[in-house]
Formats: sequence, C-alpha cells, structure tokens
Amino acid sequence: MKNIAAIIPAYNPQQSLITYVHQLLATTITQIVIVNDGSDQRYKDIFEDLNKIDRCQVLQHDRNIGKGGALKTAFAFIREQKGKCHGVLTVGAHGQHALQDVKLVLTMTKVFSEGIVLGVRNFHSADSSFLSYWGNRATSLFFELLYHRKLMDTQTGLRYISINELPWLMKVKGERYDYDTNMLVAALKRKCPIFEVEIGQLRLKKNTIIQYDEITNASTIITRMLMNYLKPRNG
Repeated sequence: MKNIAAIIPAYNPQQSLITYVHQLLATTITQIVIVNDGSDQRYKDIFEDLNKIDRCQVLQHDRNIGKGGALKTAFAFIREQKGKCHGVLTVGAHGQHALQDVKLVLTMTKVFSEGIVLGVRNFHSADSSFLSYWGNRATSLFFELLYHRKLMDTQTGLRYISINELPWLMKVKGERYDYDTNMLVAALKRKCPIFEVEIGQLRLKKNTIIQYDEITNASTIITRMLMNYLKPRNG
C-alpha cells in the first residue's frame, strides 16, 4: 500500500476543517500536513486543535504568502522525511473536495503511479454558474492554444503528485494561485505525465469566500498565462 500524505493550504479556515481532517485520516491517507498561511489570530484555536490530531502536522507562515508558497512549504517538509511517502495529495481547506472525490483520486493512483493526477471538476453541475462554466472553458482552451495540450480543468486544487516530482516542483515560480497553472506548464516542458480523473460536482458554497483554493476569475488566469508564455520564467 502506498503512503500518501494529504497537503492542505489553509487561510482562515472554518471549524469544519477539523471534522474533514478526521474523515481524510479514515481513508488510506497516512498523514496530513496543513500549512497555516498567515491566518488571523481568531483562527488560532482551530489550528491548535488540528495540531493535536494524531498524524496531523500544522506548519506556520507568519504572513499570508499564497497557495503556491504554502504548497512549497509542505513539499519541503515531506521531502525532509526521506522517502516515507510515495506521493502527496493536495486538498482544499474549505470543503470543496468531497470525501468520495478524494477516495476516487486515491484509487486512481494505483493505476497512475507517476507524474500528476488531476481531479477534474464537473462544471455542468447545478452548483456551477454560467460564469464558472465558461470561465473554465476559456482557460482550458487558452491553455491548449498556448501549450498544445488539452486539459479540462487547469485550476483544480485536488491533485495527486508523485514524490519524484517534488524537487522540481519546489523550484516552479509562483507564490499564489498562478502556481497551479505554472505547475502544469513546467510538467509539460519536463514531459512529466499528467492524468485527468473526473470527480464530482463543482462545490462552491454560497455566501462563502474561498480565499485561494480554486480561483474562478478567468480573465486574471488568462492574463497571467499569456504573460508567462510571452516572458517564460525558469521552472
């Protein structure tokens, strides 16, 4: 059985994250690494409770640096464990990834053991707005135009990554949400395998602000994508 660590970048999470972590640990996930990305002090008790959970480790950022920076912090922590994990699973902190979707991606890692496995969201669901659907379509089409690879969901936060990919992923540019796209561009350049697994419905809770887990601002994503294409950065 593979040892897979779940990584959760967290900024001002809700109390429900504690229950979610217990649910994740009841799957085949062997440990959870949570990065407190400079959350407000009023969330301190939540992180203290999370850190008390067996097989759950909370890492701290003094200030908010963004999702990409939080992921790199967790990648470095996992690498320091010297081969204890076969891979990592990145998961959102705000309940947007259902347990059944996590289990599905975990199951598919038995087939796709190397590279990156993307949990592709269903933008045809009732939870998906008109703007979410066409925003995702626009970013996917633009990505295909620039990089000649069709990916249905370039911004999904549910991803399995083989441990072998972490060294170069830690060098990919981008500290905030642009890291999600930069990761895929760098993977294509390195000929790293990218697989797609269709998961359940898009989940964005009404009246809830998701800080940086799944950005839905298509125009901003496309602008960053074009800038990176015209002026590529190392990594």
